[in-house]
Amino acid sequence: MTTTPRPRPEVLRYTAFSRDPDGGNPAGVVLDATGLDDAGQLAIAAELGYSETAFLTAPPEGLGGEPGRTFTARYFSPKTEVPFCGHATIATAIALASQIGPGDLLLSTRAGTVPVTVTRDASGGYLATLTSVEPEVTGIADDDLAEALAALSWPAGDLDPELPPRIAYAGARHLVLAAAGRARLADLDYDFERLAALMRRLDLVTLQLVWRESATVFHVRDPFPVGGVVEDPATGAAAAAFGAYLRTLGLVEAPVELTLHQGHDMGRPGLITVSLHSDDPFVRVSGTGVRIPDGG
Repeated sequence: MTTTPRPRPEVLRYTAFSRDPDGGNPAGVVLDATGLDDAGQLAIAAELGYSETAFLTAPPEGLGGEPGRTFTARYFSPKTEVPFCGHATIATAIALASQIGPGDLLLSTRAGTVPVTVTRDASGGYLATLTSVEPEVTGIADDDLAEALAALSWPAGDLDPELPPRIAYAGARHLVLAAAGRARLADLDYDFERLAALMRRLDLVTLQLVWRESATVFHVRDPFPVGGVVEDPATGAAAAAFGAYLRTLGLVEAPVELTLHQGHDMGRPGLITVSLHSDDPFVRVSGTGVRIPDGG
């Protein structure tokens, strides 16, 4: 008896944190990954070549949420699965909204349950807001920090002393390093394998490299060698972790809205909004998105 193989699922391409298909961070979106095993999902992500591709299947029993708007979400880079990806979540939510309309969604991820709300913005496009899992901020050992700076070729004197290095988590772990000047952030030329080795050892997904323009406006960059990508153009998970970092260290006071500019140094400008509320510990990350035309 032979089994007819399932047809290859449709892979949508959306950019997140920009209304321009050439801006923000592109993500693959598979709205029905039923029947795809880990190897199949990884193969699609590797073939597509984006920093992450999201794969949706039926939700686990007992999750709750509205039927037809609740899913299991998994995220694969070209090299590995990651527990959570913010930009692919934004892209997925907007892809879903284009088919089932705006409203509330609920995603079961490896990091935990992530609610997402999609609304129409003033231009008639979609705006998606995800709510993080509970965040955590921890220190980094001096030797590990020295290794990270060596891999980046960043002298310790180029760091902003008012934004100390920390490891921040809001679904995935990121090392936050703050540059004292915009030029330091712009000059990113790192040792790919050396940094990847450190990140694997520390279970980091990206480095969140930042420069503070003002109290609530930041420019950020995210090396992602563990995913097989030199740099992530716009990183929602790291943005959520960074919001938690700022609040935990008392660098901002909730309620507050933060603006993160990312991708400008790569020629893919994107805009990420991070909101901190005073009545809960979670971080909200918002962004626009748009489908990338076939052949684009």
